[in-house]
Amino acid sequence: MPTQDSSPPPPFLATLALGGGCFWCLEGVFAALRGVQAAESGYSNGQPPPISYEQVCTGSTGCAEVVHISYDPAQISCAQLLQVFFAIHDPTTLNRQGADVGTQYRSGIYYTQAAQAATAQQCIAQLEAEHGIRIVTEVLPLQHYQRAEDYHQHYAAQNAQQPYCQFVALPKLAKAKSVFAKWMKSEQ
Repeated sequence: MPTQDSSPPPPFLATLALGGGCFWCLEGVFAALRGVQAAESGYSNGQPPPISYEQVCTGSTGCAEVVHISYDPAQISCAQLLQVFFAIHDPTTLNRQGADVGTQYRSGIYYTQAAQAATAQQCIAQLEAEHGIRIVTEVLPLQHYQRAEDYHQHYAAQNAQQPYCQFVALPKLAKAKSVFAKWMKSEQ
């Protein structure tokens, strides 16, 4: 007689990729959110893989630096992820975040479901109306995603003493933890 498994089914995971400057700045923020199962640095929406970081840095690949997020929509919604996204980068500057300049640093929402695209457009329209700004964030289907090299994964956490991490990446994480404390994973 077969035994019944009483454990709950695994959660349905949705995926989304977000580009908002250097992926080192985004990965730690999204990895810290409750409901996010994985956040990894990568490249998307440019030439097909294989691609190297050095190639992406030239700006000739058309790729954006992104954080690829796998999340449980029962714990955190796409709208909540986008609220965090718009709070931690400047969506009004074309191909630039602070001192990081180039098409690889563009603001982008790369969706895998039509509902995510609709949510993104609603968020953008609301922000533009509320703040009287023009948002340049592109909203496109996720294409040609490639995970970045291993040394880019968890970069800010593993290189906290590096000046870029101290002055750019880690302050974004601190801001997110302060503003979105209720959505953060509990620290063990």
